[in-house]
Amino acid sequence: MSRRGKRAAEIQEAIATVLLHDWDPIGVSDVPAAHDEYNSYVGGVYRLLSSAASEFEIIHHLIKLETTSMGLSAGSPEQLKDVARKLLELKVSL
Repeated sequence: MSRRGKRAAEIQEAIATVLLHDWDPIGVSDVPAAHDEYNSYVGGVYRLLSSAASEFEIIHHLIKLETTSMGLSAGSPEQLKDVARKLLELKVSL
């Protein structure tokens, strides 16, 4: 694997970890078989982070995933601030 490919995998893993352990709207973080549950959302979050999205934009994206993709009730924007901040702290440059 190239250095760039390895870095991309590290970034994807970091985003997936935050989604699983900090966001986890369906409560599967304690289920080892479900640790890939949110992997399909990593790409969209990465695109936001790499385009210097704001905290508000990240929160809006997570709410849209919860309501549109998962069919859940929207989480509180206030509760999602910590998740958005953790995502924004990630270094996503290749």
